[in-house]
Amino acid sequence: MASLASNTPLFQRMDRWVGGAACLFCEALRRLGALFPKSSSSGRKGLLFVKLAEQGSTVLAGAAIRDAVNKFGRENVYFLVFDENRFILDAHDLIPVGNVLTINTRGLDKIVFSSLRQLAAIRRLKLEALIDLEFFARATAAFCFLTGIPKRVGFHAYFMEGPWRGNLFTHKPRYNPHIHTSSTFRSLVAALDMPPDVFPQFAWVPPDPTIFEPPRFVPTPAESEAMTKLIADQCGGKPRSLVLLNANASDLLPLRRWANENYIELAKRVLALSPDLFVAFTGGPSEAEKTADIVRAVGSERAFSTAGKTTLRELLALYNLADVLVTNDSGPAHFATLTGVHTVVLFGPETPKLFGVLLPRCRTISAGLACSPCVSATNNRQTSCRDNVCMQSLSVERVLDAVVEALREREEAGNALRAS
Repeated sequence: MASLASNTPLFQRMDRWVGGAACLFCEALRRLGALFPKSSSSGRKGLLFVKLAEQGSTVLAGAAIRDAVNKFGRENVYFLVFDENRFILDAHDLIPVGNVLTINTRGLDKIVFSSLRQLAAIRRLKLEALIDLEFFARATAAFCFLTGIPKRVGFHAYFMEGPWRGNLFTHKPRYNPHIHTSSTFRSLVAALDMPPDVFPQFAWVPPDPTIFEPPRFVPTPAESEAMTKLIADQCGGKPRSLVLLNANASDLLPLRRWANENYIELAKRVLALSPDLFVAFTGGPSEAEKTADIVRAVGSERAFSTAGKTTLRELLALYNLADVLVTNDSGPAHFATLTGVHTVVLFGPETPKLFGVLLPRCRTISAGLACSPCVSATNNRQTSCRDNVCMQSLSVERVLDAVVEALREREEAGNALRAS
């Protein structure tokens, strides 16, 4: 059965109505007080992160997870996530595998029962603190309150745009849409050291977000061998250079898509640069058929598809063997930070100032239109736009220049390494 978590519109509607009702119920419990007495921090230790969806944002939470590990100890940091998103935490390897708690999303009944099971498990852990990494989700606010954890950190709208979700957190920092998301997540860890009654004032200066280097993903020998064989089978031997294109043929947020015709033209131009260059289109199983159509349109023996042929871990192993990845602003752009591949990331309805990859080997491209970004954490990523001019304004020539620059940079680095 397909995961319900992949149905973003459905989850947004559920969060609005069911999550809103849950917040209202929990707020009533909080105000009654006597029916739900405050828990003491005495004898408790450890921290729980809650970030159910958005694998890319989970990667951006890496620095915050490291801060929590330094504060509470690696064995005392836990993470609650949808089951299909846990792989990125395992790839991060910042907390023990057994500390990753998952919710089954293969049906509404499974979501409900696994949520209740994990809620009971969390209450038994007797943790000291909790951080809700979801920006303004109502359901997670209610869940966090019901854990009984005494110190709870989560965003509060105050007078800003953003949904009501009660006063269910003890520490309520204001969401700042002007600092990078990785710093935003770190601020929630720092908020634990502040008295609860000082917010929204928060005299904490975000550190430079570029100084955090994500941990490098290490594939198993079998995963590396499988991807090496996949490339060899498609290329008749290991190519000198491999460029990966993530056309995102079935993107759930279509406004972020760069047209397939652009990817086809980009592939043709990349292949024309050198007979030693190969192009591989990536994607999930649901994208395999559409990706195959794109490859056929390229019309070259040096272009092939890996869509549906890799696990998520094998995809990271493939990144390690490639030179450049071109993708829109989505999960793969952030997965790539755990590997050595250079990336070219295309931004449209969202902004690299908040969600960009902050590594020297990443290039972000944005049109910088006055109407962009139009989706944000505070508007629940909703927009009235139905014509993504922001993505249409990104020319193939501009993206090709970034790819050429990345290939040149890798070649120069390789030459310097060989000369040393």
